[in-house]
Amino acid sequence: MITGGQVALGDQKSMVFSGSLVTYGRATVLVTATGMNTELGKIAALMNQTQQRKTPLQQSLDSFSAKLAIVIMAICAVVFALSVFRTGMGVLDSLMFAVALAVAAIPEALSSIVTIVLAMGTQKMARQNAIMKDLKAVESLGSVSVICSDKTGTLTQNKMTPQKVYADGSLLEGDDLELVNDVQRLLLKAALLASDATNNEETGSSIGDPTEVALVMLGEKFGVDEETYRAQHPRLGELAFDSDRKLMSTLHDIDGVPTLFTKGAIDVLLDRSKWLLTREGKVELTPERKEEIARVNMELSMEGLRVLAFAYKEIDSVRPLTLEDENEFTFIGLISMIDPPRPEAVQAVADAKRGGIRTIMITGDHKVTASAIARQLGIFRDGDEAVSGLELDQMTDADLDGRLEKISVYARVSPEHKIRIVNAWQRKGNIVSMTGDGVNDAPALKKADIGVAMGITGTEVSKDAASMILADDNFATIVKAVVNGRSVYANIKNAIQFLLSGNTAGIFCVLYASLLALPVPFQPVHLLFINLLTDSLPAIAIGMEPARRGLLDQKPRDPKEPILSRDLLTRIGGQGLLIAIVTMIAFYLGYQGGDAVLASTMAFATLTLARLFHGFNCRGDASIFRLKFSTNKYSVMAFFAGVVLLLAVLFIPGLKGLFMVAPAFGVANLGEIVLLAFLPTLVIQIIKVIGDVRRGKEN
Repeated sequence: MITGGQVALGDQKSMVFSGSLVTYGRATVLVTATGMNTELGKIAALMNQTQQRKTPLQQSLDSFSAKLAIVIMAICAVVFALSVFRTGMGVLDSLMFAVALAVAAIPEALSSIVTIVLAMGTQKMARQNAIMKDLKAVESLGSVSVICSDKTGTLTQNKMTPQKVYADGSLLEGDDLELVNDVQRLLLKAALLASDATNNEETGSSIGDPTEVALVMLGEKFGVDEETYRAQHPRLGELAFDSDRKLMSTLHDIDGVPTLFTKGAIDVLLDRSKWLLTREGKVELTPERKEEIARVNMELSMEGLRVLAFAYKEIDSVRPLTLEDENEFTFIGLISMIDPPRPEAVQAVADAKRGGIRTIMITGDHKVTASAIARQLGIFRDGDEAVSGLELDQMTDADLDGRLEKISVYARVSPEHKIRIVNAWQRKGNIVSMTGDGVNDAPALKKADIGVAMGITGTEVSKDAASMILADDNFATIVKAVVNGRSVYANIKNAIQFLLSGNTAGIFCVLYASLLALPVPFQPVHLLFINLLTDSLPAIAIGMEPARRGLLDQKPRDPKEPILSRDLLTRIGGQGLLIAIVTMIAFYLGYQGGDAVLASTMAFATLTLARLFHGFNCRGDASIFRLKFSTNKYSVMAFFAGVVLLLAVLFIPGLKGLFMVAPAFGVANLGEIVLLAFLPTLVIQIIKVIGDVRRGKEN
């Protein structure tokens, strides 16, 4: 006895599933399940049970925000205490200054900047046919390490094309058919007459089943127009295809003889054929000859080709056909076809591998066909395994985890299998992308870190469950989106570096002044001006930095890696210290005559301008000479906008009073500020140029 669990869902016969469409015929069925117990109900249950994970960026920012808040509150407490006991400030003034410092130190604009950067990323992706439904998913794409992709239409063209032909004992390419050979000519005749598809070469449009379109295309290679040919041999009768018989038969008058042409599955036609057509005429179809034809069929299947068999039978007269007529055929030959891989998909798979991304094929096709296509795409390599849904059912989670790295192809799978595959890769710490287009794909799309639905062939349910929709149903678009995701994350990280290094400089200055019992270097209004105006514009401009070459040469980042890595913290601390040093030099220059207001003005202006210059440093790891000003015009615009705002505060009378600018501040002081503010950028750029030279030698 065979139970349902022992047969792949797609191979179960005599079953009517909930949601199926009845196109013709009638039947009496036994209801075996209702509601949530149906296959459609199981999919709905999987959707309800599936929980989405936080994106790597969400996890990093949550951790970063908590740690930053603790550190800043501790620093503010120290500053408050020092202000009260060392500088003699009143408790209320000290508290006001500590609060202002906290406001300045915490990058309030970070959340809005991250949102703006992600939104700009979605716009760019949309222009590349990747429509993002969830802003957070943009960054997650940059961390993807496994792409589980459907085959048909995503990795392949979803368009069958004719390939090899077997007739009269010879296996040859479709282009090499010889119509002077009677057997090969009759094979082409059967292919055109026993099909309904049409193809318009001028417009490139076709109507009909993709398999039959491939047969029409084979005729067009030899200048045979299917409509003209069918008009010459009109159809006199038909036994339509059905999945039980796996055959289709049509009746035509061929040179005055009623002839039945039949196409279908090779195993069915071989069993119903008694004769084999050769150039010498009909010969008996012996077991040895059947075995030879079956061997050729297996050889073609191993190449990923779909094979149709053709036969004919002459009948006594033109009459209504019955199923009994589909017997005692004369076997003509085989025509193979393939849904060819997208040319760009082969390169995209190679690019993904170069970027440390593993591509897995998950398909409803049989294992042999799927493995052959996967090999052509570069997904399936020597030593890899292909696993069917039934084989997957027999594995425990431990077995699957042990073999997971070797399995490149999953064939004849069900919705539960897809979720299990995603879970297995996620248990190993991978960020997983899953593609799908059907209702049954929805649970896996929701479970994956990045669910990718098809925009052309996808159902509304799959689009609703997905994070991203491919407008062109093309695998290569996913790889482009991954590159964009990596670029977005790099830009966000650079923006954080810009904000925190500038804030760190301010903290260093305040701590230094408090420890040495100096007057406060900044007024609260100065800190608010820097934080809300001159910081935001450069940070947004950094977030709009275009993607750099070499992003796909990097491995996917570890999702557990904190956004503030040790290397980044070192850079933030070093750059903040440089800016703090020149800021305090400016403070001392203004404080030479004991004018605390002028000292504060000099420190404020220097810190503001130094941070504006610093925006160019944070655009990337390379020097500005390699990045070039022209590649990001927004950074230049942000710099000049910040300079205009600073000059307005320093020289417009009404604003001078509001921002507590010293009356003695003049043009000479401005020259000192520009020189000092530029020094940190000069030092940082020299270091970056040295880095450029070293990287050039390594490459």
